[in-house]
Amino acid sequence: MSRNLTADLAADLRTRIVDGVIQPGDKLPSENTLMGDFGVSRTVVRSALTRLQAEGLVETERGRGSFALTPPDDGPQPVPGSRPVASVEDRLHLLEFRMGVEAEAAALAARNHSDRQLRAVNAALEQFAASADHPGHAMKSDFEFHRAIAAASGNPFYSDCLAALGQTMIAMPRTRLLTGVEHYARDHFDQVVHEHRSIAAAIADGDERAASAAMRSHLANSRRRFKASVRPPA
Repeated sequence: MSRNLTADLAADLRTRIVDGVIQPGDKLPSENTLMGDFGVSRTVVRSALTRLQAEGLVETERGRGSFALTPPDDGPQPVPGSRPVASVEDRLHLLEFRMGVEAEAAALAARNHSDRQLRAVNAALEQFAASADHPGHAMKSDFEFHRAIAAASGNPFYSDCLAALGQTMIAMPRTRLLTGVEHYARDHFDQVVHEHRSIAAAIADGDERAASAAMRSHLANSRRRFKASVRPPA
């Protein structure tokens, strides 16, 4: 019975994270609150949080509590008054915006990158490629890949733009987060890895047009995949 309670609580919290009820960086309800709301023991609550940690959806800091995806850091924070991404339409508009911004950033990265910046791009790429079994980790390393490219552009405004958007700019398909590793199409993840490798290769080759085209294609595909993931079943 305890195992079912754990699974039910984990599923409820997972859904709230994926649906944006609990935003990335938000603190989860306290153990005592979860115990009261769900009528479960502290053991069940901790087991559910451990399960979400294993999935990469929650991180816990001693003395601070548990946070969705990643706890807030001391780095650049979103610009006060910036537009939240709170709906499907917002997400699609954001991806369109990113196409223009990041395609140009990739072209500039191909022209301007240093060896150190290229290593940072490739390191983030390999971290993403190794994260197939951890959706939250994949989201974080996906963001780091795009942020490393912005840094390699040599124009600090691109880095500032992505820092202001934050990790929530990554359009992780809802099915990827909700269904878990065993039901997620691996060929989908491998396709994203392939797209990232194409971008990184063009940057390494110094091919501005290819880097821009690869980034635009990747984000267009991300938009298509996201639309498919939220489309109601026929």
